[in-house]
Formats: sequence, C-alpha cells, structure tokens
Amino acid sequence: MGIGKIISNRRAVFLDRDGVINRAIICEGHSIPPVKIDELEILPGVLEALMKLRAANYLLIVVTNQPDVARGTAVKEGVEEINNYLMATLPLDAIKTCYHDDSDNCNCRKPLPGALFESSEVFGIDLKRSFMVGDRWRDIEAGQRAGCKTFFINYGYKERKPNAPDFIVASLLEAEKIILRGL
Repeated sequence: MGIGKIISNRRAVFLDRDGVINRAIICEGHSIPPVKIDELEILPGVLEALMKLRAANYLLIVVTNQPDVARGTAVKEGVEEINNYLMATLPLDAIKTCYHDDSDNCNCRKPLPGALFESSEVFGIDLKRSFMVGDRWRDIEAGQRAGCKTFFINYGYKERKPNAPDFIVASLLEAEKIILRGL
C-alpha cells in the first residue's frame, strides 16, 4: 500500500434528502423540496433509523439534487440553511448538494454517481457494502451506478419509476430494519 492510499472498507448509507429525511411537498403528484426552513418537516422515524444505523457503524451521507437553485426558483442560502439544520439535528456525517440542472451535465447530479464516488474517496467507503435510499428513480440509478444496494421509498409520484431497485419500502425506518438484518 502506498503512502496516502485510502483503504475503502467503511460502510455507508447514502440518503436522498427530500422524501427520505424530510417531507417533500407534493404538487400535482410531483415532489418538490422545501425552500425555506419553516417548510421543513423531518419525517417520522428518521431520527430513530439514523441512530440505529449510526450505532451499527454506518456512515450517514445525504446526497441531494437541488436544481431549483440553478432554475432560479430557490436560493442557495435557503438550501444551506435547511442542510445546516439537518446536520445540527440529525446524526449525519455529510450532506453533498448538487445545485445544477440536467443541462449543466454535472457528474454530481443524480442519476450520475459522482457524489457517491467522491464520498467514497473522502471517507474510505466500500460502495459494494453500502446502500442508497431514495424516493425517485434518479436516486436508485445513482446508487446502482455506484455499486450500492438500493432502497426505493415508493410514494407513487407521477413520474418515471426506478428500474429494478433491490428493495421497495415505505420509509427510511423500514429500510433501516432490512439493512440491520444483515444483508
């Protein structure tokens, strides 16, 4: 092993933010993120699930797309205020935020797995022993491209469904129970 080489043996649970950690706002069957802190509501069971995953030595990393900043319908400061609150309130190790839209061709915007790969390098994560939990097809595809097992929280949004997630669950709490059974 060379000097400075990171050993990737840690396990992580990657989490989408809106719809997994906090309640997404539903508008005509589509999920939209809260844009101000007073719109933020952490979902029931999230703290419990995260604490159990943390106790089992999983790193907890939120990976979120926030394209409304690029689109001009949200401000970066509002997103950062929500992220800072979540970091201060929940046992999270990091929040990776992509502020780009599809046309920017950014590799950190899900469904591309750039944010998962970057986290793997920074934290020494073995992606094959890790999980991605999300409520949209982009989350699941990013997890699959990174080599993670995937959990799809199915809210029945009026949008494309993910292709072959490993598990379909109703909440992060349900995903946590499956993960801790020792997949």
